[in-house]
Amino acid sequence: MSDKSNLKLVTQPQAFFHELVSEALGHQQVKTQPETEMYLVNLLNQFMTTDKLYPRDAEGHTREEPLALMVKEALEQPKSENQRVLFRQVGDVSLYMAGFFQESLSRKLVDVDYYIDMGGTAYSHVAARVDEAVFRSLYSELSEKFASLVDVLAEVSDKTTPKNEKDLLRLYEVWVRTKSERAAKALQAAGILPNDSVKKGWQ
Repeated sequence: MSDKSNLKLVTQPQAFFHELVSEALGHQQVKTQPETEMYLVNLLNQFMTTDKLYPRDAEGHTREEPLALMVKEALEQPKSENQRVLFRQVGDVSLYMAGFFQESLSRKLVDVDYYIDMGGTAYSHVAARVDEAVFRSLYSELSEKFASLVDVLAEVSDKTTPKNEKDLLRLYEVWVRTKSERAAKALQAAGILPNDSVKKGWQ
């Protein structure tokens, strides 16, 4: 990659992510409204640094709370506006973590399925708490297509993060758990052919 291309990636991250998201949506054959595509682009742009994944307290320190506690806090909020903000945050964090760090989650107690369940539900709560039709449609689509959008972000992660043998093993474990088409295609591209019969030996 030339110095000019590197400079473009640094100075125009949103345009860079927009190209990657558009390509991934096409590869994954996921059709979305333009607002949803831009939401994914903005999400990637927002979370370029991991310290933006979590809220901050009054002193400016990050609060790395489990998603379940964030949902509990949202449900206990007296105003729907506060609930909407917190539920959106749960959805955003879940979508980003499940997409960008899918392989690393496969060996943890809380796996990708947990993030998919929490994130999809959180966005449905947001949709129920907005009045504008365009935003209600946006968050409803984020909720309904959450698992597919996770694969879209995972493809973006594949293109921006170097892979090694351990990553491929984790990717295989993701495929065993979720039967993700994106994971299957990525494995095939690396010369690994997923086989349904192997799954039985893992159970």
